[in-house]
Amino acid sequence: MSETVLLDYEIESPIERVWHALTDPATLSQWMLFETNDFQPVVGRHFQFRGKAATGWTGIVNCEVLEADAPHRLSYTWVTEGQMGRHQTTVTWTLTESDNGVIRLHLEQSGFNSAAKQEIGGAKYGWTHQLNQLETLLASQDSTNEA
Repeated sequence: MSETVLLDYEIESPIERVWHALTDPATLSQWMLFETNDFQPVVGRHFQFRGKAATGWTGIVNCEVLEADAPHRLSYTWVTEGQMGRHQTTVTWTLTESDNGVIRLHLEQSGFNSAAKQEIGGAKYGWTHQLNQLETLLASQDSTNEA
């Protein structure tokens, strides 16, 4: 049986700006825990998120874009390798704009082995931290644009 990590955020920023933050390589590097990436929102595109290696982990996430429906849905594989073997999940972002302009950002990372409790906990922790960084980045961009 597989497990899924689900997180929902409400972001007061234009949907196009949120989409840009999820799909622009330079902007991704500002809020994700990875130093570099070669992401492009093109279905079939293989790319990597690259960060610092740690004990039991190479620091590299290999991915492939599965869906890119701007500015509403983005999905890609997420493959890590390390001491505990190879793990593949799927990350899906869904952006929904409410009537008052607030963006509901839904993150789903599916395909975890139900026995991989540490991996699931690490994903929840990591995504929560990164999404907080994303909110901070978008808020600073919005306040800069209002000035």
